[in-house]
Amino acid sequence: MSVDDSTTALDEQEEPHPTQSLDDTVHQRVRLGILTIAKEADRVEFGFLKKQLAVTDGNLSRHLKVLEESHLITVEKGYAGRRPRTWISLTRDGAQALDAELRALRALVRRLETPRPRSSPADT
Repeated sequence: MSVDDSTTALDEQEEPHPTQSLDDTVHQRVRLGILTIAKEADRVEFGFLKKQLAVTDGNLSRHLKVLEESHLITVEKGYAGRRPRTWISLTRDGAQALDAELRALRALVRRLETPRPRSSPADT
């Protein structure tokens, strides 16, 4: 199948391409990292995320704001002793969005790993 056969390809496929299920808010590298790390714990501290994801304070803050505005995480500010801290927790919507993203990525991997018949020159 060639790129020019895109209409034929869509007719032959019953399901949309797995990349159509990827969520732009979740799929971005840093945000995906935030969600996966937050899923591993009840809540995660800002400094830990910053170190694990190798980002600046400002960069991490911006990604947290996007996720919070999308209701995928909650951000809690407080103190540990006298030191200010920020903790991040995954919401139910965030867990569902992460699960959907992982399903889409698995579908994409399966698609690439499943042998498919190659089209012959007569088909193009």
